[in-house]
Amino acid sequence: MARPAARAVRHPPSVGLDRIPTSCRDVPLNVGKTTPPIWPSVVFRLPCLARRFSRWLVCQSILPCSQVSHLSYKAVNEPVWSHKRGSPERQKLEATLQVMQSTAPHEVPICIGAEQLMSSERMKQPFNHSQTISHFYYASTEQISKAIDVALQARESWSRTTFDDRAHIFLKAADLISDKYRFDLLASTMLGQAKTIFQAEIDAAAELADFLRFNVQFASEALSYKPISTADAENRVVYRPTEGFWAAIPPFNFTAIAGNLASAPALMGNTVLWKPSDTAIYSNYLVYNVFREAGLPPGVINFVPADGPTFGSVITRHPQLAGVNFTGSTRTFRTILKEIAKNLDIYRSYPRTIGECGGKNYHLVHQSADLEAAALGTIRSAFEFSGQKCSACSRLYVPSALWPKMRTFLLEHHRQLKVGSPLEPDTFTSAVIDRAAFEKVSGYLDYAKSCADIEIIAGAEADDSQGYFIQPTILLTKNPKDKLMKDDIFGPIVCVYVYDDDKVDEAMDLIDSTTDYALTGSVFAKDNAFVERATTRLIDTVGNLYVNVQSTGSVVGQQPFGGARLS
Repeated sequence: MARPAARAVRHPPSVGLDRIPTSCRDVPLNVGKTTPPIWPSVVFRLPCLARRFSRWLVCQSILPCSQVSHLSYKAVNEPVWSHKRGSPERQKLEATLQVMQSTAPHEVPICIGAEQLMSSERMKQPFNHSQTISHFYYASTEQISKAIDVALQARESWSRTTFDDRAHIFLKAADLISDKYRFDLLASTMLGQAKTIFQAEIDAAAELADFLRFNVQFASEALSYKPISTADAENRVVYRPTEGFWAAIPPFNFTAIAGNLASAPALMGNTVLWKPSDTAIYSNYLVYNVFREAGLPPGVINFVPADGPTFGSVITRHPQLAGVNFTGSTRTFRTILKEIAKNLDIYRSYPRTIGECGGKNYHLVHQSADLEAAALGTIRSAFEFSGQKCSACSRLYVPSALWPKMRTFLLEHHRQLKVGSPLEPDTFTSAVIDRAAFEKVSGYLDYAKSCADIEIIAGAEADDSQGYFIQPTILLTKNPKDKLMKDDIFGPIVCVYVYDDDKVDEAMDLIDSTTDYALTGSVFAKDNAFVERATTRLIDTVGNLYVNVQSTGSVVGQQPFGGARLS
């Protein structure tokens, strides 16, 4: 059976359920046996390590000696629960969903220090326009400025809090996420972001808890560094936070990333303005409340929903901006960088910028590949969560001799995919996040239908009458440089290019040259010599390169994650 991700899957003893089947869900997706990888499943580039570390090592050079960490902590991955039909955890989740829906809409305030402020906007379900999940509030320019002042005031005491004390707060938060608030976080992510049970579980519970725990481990390891001393002098390195405030700007697609972007700088003694995504605002607000319940003092993380351009304008024009922790579109990150560059003369310190952006991720099928494994991996990577993962496969390269059989396997799996409400147990994927996403992806479908070089293999239908639903779509192009092979679509579309059997090197050249992105990719091959050659040739096309497994599914502590180029 092919695995959905590299995560260890087991239950806590208190649950007492059977181990999760390797399909990891109730979705009726038939799976053929997969040849075990003959090469390590993941190949990493050092830059992705540096990017991951930069998530939490937002610190400078000097702290009082009392700040040196004595905490020794070894993190382990949070178990993924199966939520099988009839299981105790499934019953608890269904009850939580029912209560959360019946009590909606939920008020989400602006949280600055210990204050809660109000305005009026609405967040609707992506898969059901008639259901409003939350009322939320945009901070004004004055309120954003106030949040900065509060964060700077909180820094005075928070930066002098020992690392051990800060770490214990976030470890307690991880425990609350994995136990007391697990079902609330899953339900809010399912209702607000249209994730299926499994996709919500690996995100809002497992990965979020993993981020908090592994950040503590990685930080404590970094803080334990001791330079070489001599016989007549002792050298010592201690750390202080950056001077100023941090802005955390997360995407809608992962509750875990939102919590991580805000908490990682805070763990290192910084104070933060967290601007949540409008379309993930309720789940993000619950995470913020977990941090507060775990003991995070007021003002350390300020929850500041705001209009994007307004928020960006205020923070980039403030002289005390210490850094921006960002995940989202390349265009938005470039805008932030340009605004910082325009204001360089006003800053007390050069702001750090950490950004993970889009991708145009690929699967390369070699003549020696296990086609069933490649087809299943492509279906899962391209269409889970409607392709709204930055690592989702959106271009597929197949040798001509194998294309007829590969096409058959793809269609067999595609026919079994159910698109619908994430609350239904057999749903494979649900709606895209909002109208803007729906219109963007629909535009590419309209283009495909009108282009002579494009053949529609499956899908290509869209319907927004009830929710923003787009059928998983497989396209075949004659033009390897078509915009469907180049653009970051961020939806359930994968485009196939069939290359001549003797031109795999040219196919790798196309992978390298067609797009400006370089996030993830996968090579499917049993030929060890080719795998060696491909990993060398494709080294600059990715941050994470996978072999004989799909391009999605990195696990905290197992596969460091990050990209190159515009990713």
